Amino acid sequence: MKGLSHSLLRVICAFVVGLIFVKFPNEASNYLVITIGLVFMLPSLIGIVGYFAHGQNKRGRFPIEALGSLLFGMSMMIVPSFFADLLTFVLGFVLLMGGIQQIVSLMAARRWMSVPAGFYVVPVLILLAGITAVFYPKDARSTTFIIIGVTAMVYAFSELLNWFVFMRRRPVERPTLKEEVDTPVEEITVEDVTPEE
Repeated sequence: MKGLSHSLLRVICAFVVGLIFVKFPNEASNYLVITIGLVFMLPSLIGIVGYFAHGQNKRGRFPIEALGSLLFGMSMMIVPSFFADLLTFVLGFVLLMGGIQQIVSLMAARRWMSVPAGFYVVPVLILLAGITAVFYPKDARSTTFIIIGVTAMVYAFSELLNWFVFMRRRPVERPTLKEEVDTPVEEITVEDVTPEE
């Protein structure tokens, strides 16, 4: 059941992200960067406001980390296109790792059943799409986001199919019985008792 929950979570996340990227490739990249910038800014603003809200006697050191996070979030909101290229690189790396993970899972499934060669096609395509996005993030970013979106959706369906076909048929590993080990018994010492006269 644990394997199913992790697989299902990956499927849902990959499908939703892929659908958004395919539907709105240009907007998705910029809005995603702006959203990440907001995520950096809000906690840092709370930290800085909290610092000034305390009296001078109760203040600790100035929250340098919050200031850095605030500046980073603001820069992401001001120049989202630069960070969108970096995001394309990161998402390409995620696809690359997803393709490798699926290939490794299929190779592991060969231990308990035969895996047809056709099942390796989709993971290899995902791997190639990830490599393309990693090495060419600036070229046609919208096209890259569409490719990433389609690949993420294909990954979601492929992950679900792999679970239904292979992973649920995985044999249950039963723990081996260990030899019974005698628990050591504490030695009882008997004091010499002198006979009563």
